[in-house]
Amino acid sequence: MGITGTWVIRFLLASLFIPIVLGATSEEELRLRAQRIAQETIIVDTHIDVPYRLQTRWEDISTRTARGDFDYPRAKAGGLNAPFMAIYVPANRENQNAKSVADSLIDLVEGFAKRWPDKFALARTVSDIRAQFREGKISLPMGMENGAGIEGRLENVQHFYDRGVRYITLAHSRDNHICDSSYDTTRTWRGLSPFGKKLVSEMNRVGMMIDVSHITDDAFSQVIELSKAPVIASHSACRHFTPDWERNMSDDMIRKMAEQGGIIMMNFGSSFLRQEILVKEEHEQLVIREHLRTNRLRFSDPEAQAFIAEYRKKKPVMYADVKDVVTHINHVVQLVGIDHVGLGSDFDGLGDSLPTGLKDVSSYPNLIYELLKAGYSEPDIKKILSENFFRVWSSIDRVARQLQSQR
Repeated sequence: MGITGTWVIRFLLASLFIPIVLGATSEEELRLRAQRIAQETIIVDTHIDVPYRLQTRWEDISTRTARGDFDYPRAKAGGLNAPFMAIYVPANRENQNAKSVADSLIDLVEGFAKRWPDKFALARTVSDIRAQFREGKISLPMGMENGAGIEGRLENVQHFYDRGVRYITLAHSRDNHICDSSYDTTRTWRGLSPFGKKLVSEMNRVGMMIDVSHITDDAFSQVIELSKAPVIASHSACRHFTPDWERNMSDDMIRKMAEQGGIIMMNFGSSFLRQEILVKEEHEQLVIREHLRTNRLRFSDPEAQAFIAEYRKKKPVMYADVKDVVTHINHVVQLVGIDHVGLGSDFDGLGDSLPTGLKDVSSYPNLIYELLKAGYSEPDIKKILSENFFRVWSSIDRVARQLQSQR
């Protein structure tokens, strides 16, 4: 039957049974069940941009904050136990002290655990997260968004691993010294650079997860060909619903990741989820950029901000819905089975583009509720929430141990 067969049959049979289940179970009961699952289960979210948000403007995340999508009270309410802190290195820091930018954000995350040790703990392994969950703490693993911080030195992979970083997104919004970005039309390397190819091997050896979100299809194909370990897409969605948008993952890419044992972690951004919202946002960005160029304005200029605010009043924001995230999850499950999908929301990195029902980290029970309504069993929901990702992480660790033993 291949990679999808058995699970697809189960999924279709479950779908036929949904009306019976919903007839016997009230909405209130399903909501309570979703809340229970959220509190009893480890929830991993592989991409939350808290560090960069707080570096820009500090807030006390141990209490309810006025801004942003993440803080301790909302995370506890939503059952979020293991938010990967995104160590975001802006693309314009390529060759501009990018490593120090990453190190400063890691310092910030370490500060969370030192400042509020009863609430947060640094996490470097799956075992750390499981133990901290039993202690009632929120684990803080880290992933570096944009490999610019490597600065062309393979030894920096070990440096960041030793500091607690467990994945590296190879590029961000521009081509860098590692590979090409899906947002950049330059296509400097037509995939990976010569250094990028060496980096893949070094990341495998160290046990650093390779994150293929943001990179071009050519770069992805070369990573898949070279990597001896599974790869992840830490915050992407399905290109099936946004045709020709390279930032999302195509069906073929999802299949190749799954065949290698990897996983796609679902982005919650409205434009990631629905084509009409993506088209609208792209058009609005073109209009705004053209206005700024014509009037010689920078984005931060008060006149530019006033224009943007007025323009957006006339063009109300469109939002996807929590059900759209389930639609994307369903698509992955039908393609490659239940074992290759998880959650990578991009909270704190999306601005005002989060779906109805998923506006902040207190909202995971709404997603679980929709998964229950869609016919997913509790064991399969737990796979989506964390167990799939834990399996991939553990597999990457095993490959690293094998490679290290060969030296």
